[in-house]
Amino acid sequence: MAGQHHDVIIIGGGNAGVSLAARLVRYGVKDLAVVEPGDRHFYQPLFSHIAGGRAKASDAVRPQRSVMPRGVNWIRDGAADIDPASNMVTLASGTRLGYGHLVVCPGLQLDWDGIPGLADAVHSPSGASHYEFNLAAKAWTLLSSLKTGTAVFTMPAGPIKCGGAAQKPMYLACDYWREQGVLQDIRVVMVQPYPTVFGVPGVDDELNRKVAEYGIELRLDSELVSVAATQQTAMIRNNATGSTEELRYDVLNAVPPQSAPDWLKTTDLPAQGDAGGFVEVDPQTLRHVRFPNVWSLGDAAATTNSKSGGALRKQTKVLAKNLVAALEGNPLTEKYDGYSVCPFTVSRSTVVFAEFDDQYRPMPSVPKVPTWKESRASWVVDRDIFPQVYWNLILRGRA
Repeated sequence: MAGQHHDVIIIGGGNAGVSLAARLVRYGVKDLAVVEPGDRHFYQPLFSHIAGGRAKASDAVRPQRSVMPRGVNWIRDGAADIDPASNMVTLASGTRLGYGHLVVCPGLQLDWDGIPGLADAVHSPSGASHYEFNLAAKAWTLLSSLKTGTAVFTMPAGPIKCGGAAQKPMYLACDYWREQGVLQDIRVVMVQPYPTVFGVPGVDDELNRKVAEYGIELRLDSELVSVAATQQTAMIRNNATGSTEELRYDVLNAVPPQSAPDWLKTTDLPAQGDAGGFVEVDPQTLRHVRFPNVWSLGDAAATTNSKSGGALRKQTKVLAKNLVAALEGNPLTEKYDGYSVCPFTVSRSTVVFAEFDDQYRPMPSVPKVPTWKESRASWVVDRDIFPQVYWNLILRGRA
């Protein structure tokens, strides 16, 4: 089908695509298009608060048209293929788009079929997942209704959106159950695929203290490997020993495995042998290592950091300045430093604020200030201030 050409095409209209587009417009890029089929835009960090009863679903969503920057050509279609050799994008409709530079940031897909029975389980009367907008409110309905029994929370191995978010509804629910006087009657199990509760010194100490305070059974080095929804049983494997454990649950809140979109995996952009399909970029400049007019940031980029909105905010500034430099024929001077952040909602009014680099070493924004300590101030920042910064500054390329 007949197509069109743009100096810069951005694939994906989530946080990465919109905030980058807004910044590029501010930097003077004129011929810019964003490929995004969806009509709703989500602030995903609030999904945990929705599942924990501390936000409404409506707080986390706005019409996509309301966040698209002025001066940007919004192409309401999905990407289906990229041919970097011919500088061409093929859309789901069959339309082909030519580009001068391409930014690939479609986010991650949720691989529900990666764990047998998981898709059925989260849509059953006793299962949910706050990683799916349409299931986040259901998670709170189930958790808030529980008065006795077993609640199981799981996190998969591999790259996922904000790994720490898997734990957040659990702490919010535990604090609620304690307020209701039923915490002692509920068995809480958290399945964590890594050898520590999170992996950042100091943060682990705070989280372990909260785990002990709530009486949570922490299964380290363990993963959910299958679910039987009708029996309400979850099979857990200890990766260190190879042993398995069957847990019967009354409520299951599970995080699915994740990867780059399937269509992206089949292009030439991922590194050879990368089953996750992530775009092969220089982790500092965010430029593709083999195709100099292709870039990537956010969840679909093969960077070394933990994937999060805080990481993306820094990446956006780096990529925008480097792309403009490339357009002008200048060397790339900006470098992403591997920063990431995860605010852990450890109660209904306090947060443990984890800031760290791509080696999981503490990297506080304010040096020598222990932001990883549980505090009410961090809650206000995470729940009240960050959403306003997102809608009013980040998506406008100003933060």
